[in-house]
Amino acid sequence: MVGITPAPGPEGTSTGAAADESDAPKPEDTAPGPILDGTTPTPTPDALTTGHAADSAVPEAENTAPQPPAEVTPPAKTPTPAARPATTPAPTPRRPGDAAREALRAARAEALRAQAAEETRRPARKPVRKAPPAPAEGTPGAARAQAVREVKDFLATAFRMPTWEDTPEGAFEDAPEETAETEPPASEIPTPQPEFTRPHPLQPEPAHATPHIPATMATPHRDNELRRTFPAFAPRTETDGFADTWWGNAWVEALERGALDPKRVARGRGYADAGHVDAITVTPGRVLAYVRGSRPRPYRVQVTLPTLQDADWERFLDAAVDRPGHIAALLDKELPHSLADCGAPLLPGATELNPRCNCPDSGHPCKHAAALCYQTARLLDADPFVLLLLRGRGERELLDTLSRRSAAHAARAAREGLTEDLPGVRATEALAERRLPPPPPPLPAPAHPEQPPVYPAAPGGPDPFALDQLATDAAARAHALLTTGRDPVGGLTLWQDAVRLAAARPGSGLTAATRALYATLAAAAGRTPSDLARAVAAWRQGGLAGLAVLEEPWNPPAGRFDRARPLLMAAGLPPFRPWHNHLTHPLGDVQLRFGQDGLWYAYESEPGQDDWWPRGTPALDPVDALTGLDALADL
Repeated sequence: MVGITPAPGPEGTSTGAAADESDAPKPEDTAPGPILDGTTPTPTPDALTTGHAADSAVPEAENTAPQPPAEVTPPAKTPTPAARPATTPAPTPRRPGDAAREALRAARAEALRAQAAEETRRPARKPVRKAPPAPAEGTPGAARAQAVREVKDFLATAFRMPTWEDTPEGAFEDAPEETAETEPPASEIPTPQPEFTRPHPLQPEPAHATPHIPATMATPHRDNELRRTFPAFAPRTETDGFADTWWGNAWVEALERGALDPKRVARGRGYADAGHVDAITVTPGRVLAYVRGSRPRPYRVQVTLPTLQDADWERFLDAAVDRPGHIAALLDKELPHSLADCGAPLLPGATELNPRCNCPDSGHPCKHAAALCYQTARLLDADPFVLLLLRGRGERELLDTLSRRSAAHAARAAREGLTEDLPGVRATEALAERRLPPPPPPLPAPAHPEQPPVYPAAPGGPDPFALDQLATDAAARAHALLTTGRDPVGGLTLWQDAVRLAAARPGSGLTAATRALYATLAAAAGRTPSDLARAVAAWRQGGLAGLAVLEEPWNPPAGRFDRARPLLMAAGLPPFRPWHNHLTHPLGDVQLRFGQDGLWYAYESEPGQDDWWPRGTPALDPVDALTGLDALADL
């Protein structure tokens, strides 16, 4: 319904009323306004006739089609009665209420015209015809009616999308290959839409309807001795090897060695890791599954391999019966190497896996077939009888055959006297209580560690000098541990142990052999060869305590450190400058350091360089520690 809001015009008239001139009363047709003396004139018959005409125009619009408004000819004036005055007074300005009524009348007329137009466009209902009575059986009309019903039934389901249950086994093998197209990687593959109920065949399906995709393509209800269906594997999070057993890895190796494109195999492994392989069906010589790709409907994939001949099965059964451990291993879901090498080719070769897929990819194998092969390796890990089923024999048949042959083999061996007592100890003897003799006394420790053998130098081999030093050090530590029960260097840090090893070798890193040793040890400890040489000098001066004096300044308590300066001055030396545990000569070339072991350690440096190196032997008296220093003699 169209709403029109009245708006006053320049002369107080409504624009909505102007839209429909047929409903707008003319000035001469309206009743005259109020008289100046206050009396209200009686409406004339002409005015009453005009009002009825306007009201009767509205129902007529309900039965007419929408048409553009035509000019309305004002009705002819009716002669007034003689009682009316000769002259009609001038019309008064129209009131707002009159304009509103005219606007509502025009809106109602517009709504009725729109409703009539809509009813005109609506198609008329066809009468429902009753079906004619069915003709009698055996007449030509009955045969024609039967043919019509058959055509209707065929057309009712002719355009229905087939489901995977309607597809017979192996129907895709003769299907033509699709045109090649590029598929996105496994991480961009869309997830199939959930299963929904298909509409009635007679009802038209919407253009945007998603194809029907069952939750799974597997049919485990059809399983038997030679057909096994395994549920789909969950997505993997591990990034290491795909198979865990040696026969599973042999299957994967056969796949990768026979592949023509390693990139397709890598993408197929991504599909398998993401869980895009549906339930797997295994039959003799064939493994079948549906693999989800880039399209909503999954691809049907199968991998075939030759089954074993009867002669190969005879060799396998004889090898399994010959050793009882083989049958026990099979029952424990294990496949011994000796049983796989019995002469029957159980594991596939690089050319025996033959993949087929109804995808447009022509690779050998495509990524969908590679994903199926990777998931088959996980099946083989869990149950080696899956491999035997692929080669042509079911698990129950094999176990029954092995049981009969094992019983026959045992009976024949007993009849021919081939049984022998296996060497061993009886259980009663093994479990009997017995008293063990006391252990022998330990051998006396050697007086000193022996020298290690000489290691020859080989091109590209380890340094014989470093090997000799490491072997000598290991023998010394073992001798100390044997004789004292403790390892003297077991608590050292890496840097301290590197300093100890360098100090145990003669020299100070000046020769070619020691330079290589110092460089290797310093690099291993994260230091420079110069730092290592200074630390070796401190180690040779006082061992681990001397190395601590070199690297760790500390604040000694009052006592001996405070009495050292008067003693040095009494010996004719100038007053030394103290800093922590250091006493430095005023000229800056001699220094005494007080260690936590109570000994004084002498150091020398070039004047003004602050490059201190350990010198001399540590002593309890500071004057004795300075004895023999060349720098002090020059002073």
